[in-house]
Amino acid sequence: MKIISRLILVILAVSTTMLTTAPSASAAGFSRPEELVVKSEFVFKNFMADPNMAWFRDNVGKAKGILIIPQMLRGGFIVGGSGGSGVLLARDEKTGKWSYPAFYTIGSISLGFQIGADASELIFMIMTDKGLNAMLTTEFKLGGDISVAAGPVGGTAKVQIADVLAFGRSQGAYGGISVEGAVVAPRYAWNSSYYGRDVMPYDILIKQSVTNPQADPLRAALPPPVIKIRRRNVQTLGSI
Repeated sequence: MKIISRLILVILAVSTTMLTTAPSASAAGFSRPEELVVKSEFVFKNFMADPNMAWFRDNVGKAKGILIIPQMLRGGFIVGGSGGSGVLLARDEKTGKWSYPAFYTIGSISLGFQIGADASELIFMIMTDKGLNAMLTTEFKLGGDISVAAGPVGGTAKVQIADVLAFGRSQGAYGGISVEGAVVAPRYAWNSSYYGRDVMPYDILIKQSVTNPQADPLRAALPPPVIKIRRRNVQTLGSI
């Protein structure tokens, strides 16, 4: 019984340590917003060139928004923690024009017997107004406040209906990528720093009232606007 009691104490101690330190992972990997923008462009281009991402490549231009997480760090023993930073760009419904990036963090804690660590590249396609509106709040939970599903990868994958479709590429000890329960929140300080004034996600994504030329290469990498051609009804008059 003493051995079991000690084991339980060790598990609780490790769990407490992971719970208190995991959020710091959300800021790990990038020290400046400019670095995150450059890395996001690189990751997006890799997804577009990946032969397994055919559905993503063909449909990403239809998304209402794209959240790119260049590095989602995950690792742990007994308690698994994950975290990362990313950029979100939204598409104007009328013009198809992509916004400049807004900065976000994503993090989660998952309990279970897990050993290993990895770094994943994630891209979320925001498919609905509900999903995009959630991005404008102070924080929200994937799978709680809005629905999330794995995006189709490969030739036989089926498309699932959800507010957000998650696509990922991962290497490491974990098999597969799970973002259910992850908390997403804006990085207000980085948004203000990047645009030189206090600015909210709504100003960046919906009003598109701020710009930063440093992000132009990223915006240029995104698919061009889809132009809908309206057909006019042509009435043919018969000869009189």
